[in-house]
Amino acid sequence: MTRIVRLHEFGAPEVLHIENVDLPALGQQDVRIRVKALGLNRAEALFRSGTYIETPALPSGLGLEAAGIVEAIGEGVRDFALGDIVSVVPPVSMARWPAYGEAAIFPARLLVKHPPSLGWVEAAALWMQYLTAYGALIDIAQLRKDDFLVITAASSSVGLAAIQIGNMVGANTIAVTRTSAKKDALLEHGAQHVIISDEEDLEQKLKEISGSSGIRVVFDAVGGPMFEAFTGSMSEGGILIEYGGLSKEPTPFPLFNVLSRRLTLRGYLVHEVITDDKKLADAKRFILAGLESGELKPVIDRTFPFENIVEAHRFLESNQQFGKIVVTI
Repeated sequence: MTRIVRLHEFGAPEVLHIENVDLPALGQQDVRIRVKALGLNRAEALFRSGTYIETPALPSGLGLEAAGIVEAIGEGVRDFALGDIVSVVPPVSMARWPAYGEAAIFPARLLVKHPPSLGWVEAAALWMQYLTAYGALIDIAQLRKDDFLVITAASSSVGLAAIQIGNMVGANTIAVTRTSAKKDALLEHGAQHVIISDEEDLEQKLKEISGSSGIRVVFDAVGGPMFEAFTGSMSEGGILIEYGGLSKEPTPFPLFNVLSRRLTLRGYLVHEVITDDKKLADAKRFILAGLESGELKPVIDRTFPFENIVEAHRFLESNQQFGKIVVTI
């Protein structure tokens, strides 16, 4: 038996419990890893509260990211061996492939032999943030040198990954954050410009920064009234990629801006990359190259021991973090 985190009802962090369970038998293309660290994501808080895009049968495990050591392989697995050090590409279903545990099973195609220069904490904080940002900015928007790129929820792990990827290709990165509390940290971590949305005129600041070029790419996790400011400052043919819905206010459809500028408003899920073998292979190459060059480096806010998973989820929902929260085992 192994200890895993499960929930028997939806709700606050307190519904999470560590239990001893038997893991299922390995499929032919599966790998079991001894988990050393877990990366936490907002998706898991939504899953736990019953508001995620996937609603599991209960009781259920959860979790999307892990790093560890290969301890068993299915009969059909050829690319991994016992003792390999790996990190996990987030599965489409965390109910089917839960990561929160001392051991976990994943399809071999979702494992990556991560660079030996990375410790367990950094390795567990890789794939959700960088794949999410890569799929939107590189695969869809085809971000290029000198583009003006706007990033909301910029202090999140995905936001910081987007800043790093934007800088990697030579774009002009503009971080948007609600208050000035994280402004200095965003500048220190690579944002070329920071706009405080609660204190400044967002559209005016975007126009001042981008000048006659305008904003070509917006990478947004918030939605809500900011859509008007974003689309009002975008260049002709620009693209706004929406991957979240943090705002509790309605999101307007800015018809005049969209029509006059021929804008693309695009919904996006990281599953588009994860479920496509070619896109996933391209993404892995891009991200591993960035890690090797040092242009991509996970930003870790805090770590928690496995036994403090409830406290870790409380902190996840506090919105105080700057970067990734990781649980160690």
